Amino acid sequence: MSVQALAMITVTDKDTLGAYREKAAEALAKHGGSIVAADPAPVVLEAAVEAPTITALLAFPSTEAAKAWREDPDLADVHALRNGGGKSTIVVLPA
Repeated sequence: MSVQALAMITVTDKDTLGAYREKAAEALAKHGGSIVAADPAPVVLEAAVEAPTITALLAFPSTEAAKAWREDPDLADVHALRNGGGKSTIVVLPA
């Protein structure tokens, strides 16, 4: 069963996040993931913490695949770019 994940990023370093964006799709694909939609200027209706400046809806074949993408040691440098370019929260949504 496929699942989706919502990635919310508050950009702190545009250049570093730009380097991440160049590698993100390939890193996702390694675990069957893809970008369904992305918005560089999301309309935030409510935020308990700092509002994200970028959002993306991701798709994975399963929750396990999403976890494997995040925990893959071969992708640590890619995740480091994302975290170096902003503060991110990524939440898996049940199917």
